[in-house]
Amino acid sequence: MTDPFGFLRIPRRPAPSRPPGERARDWDEVHQGQPLLPLVSDQARRCMDCGVPFCHGACPLGNLIPEWNVYAAHGDWATASERLHATNNFPDFTGCLCPAPCEDSCVLALTGDAVTIKNIEQAVADQAWARGHVRPLRPAGISGRSVAVVGSGPAGLAAAQQLTRAGHAVTVYERADRVGGLLRYGIPDFKMSKDRLDSRIDQMEQEGTTFCPGVDVGRDLDAHRVKAAYDA
Repeated sequence: MTDPFGFLRIPRRPAPSRPPGERARDWDEVHQGQPLLPLVSDQARRCMDCGVPFCHGACPLGNLIPEWNVYAAHGDWATASERLHATNNFPDFTGCLCPAPCEDSCVLALTGDAVTIKNIEQAVADQAWARGHVRPLRPAGISGRSVAVVGSGPAGLAAAQQLTRAGHAVTVYERADRVGGLLRYGIPDFKMSKDRLDSRIDQMEQEGTTFCPGVDVGRDLDAHRVKAAYDA
């Protein structure tokens, strides 16, 4: 806990959205360009680091929310990013898109206003990129095994990144003309800029993942051939 009285003296203040008149003239993210710092660091001080962190349990990814709240409160963005990436390959995506069930489960929400966990997550992810903490992580060794991942949506990308970092040769097949699946074609830019997705694709390519867009497995490429050509 950074401040045992933080939740009593600091009111909840979500990050502001851009003015509606400005947002109506473009397709940019709703919060793009709005200041998250120092607002977010101050909001992170409201976290009580509960003995039983229900926010952690409510998160589908099991994010270590109280841990990175502490580092965000102290402005230690490198360590906050490390703790955030420990359970989440793409916090820059979830920081924009997740409906934040963690906030509904925050102990403060029982009698008042929850910690602005979603804003803090997005700020940590953005600071990680801005400060150069997000870098390609090449595998320490090569396994000699190959894996085909069918589909380049968020699940396919996360699986591919983990498998590549484990040392396997990973090829991702995508039937659309560009990689990203739902992230690319199912989510409008005002929810999440495609620059975020492109940055992650570039990171994964530098790590060694191979992408094959425009290939519909089962139609353009026989599924039996794929199964026979890869170890998994």
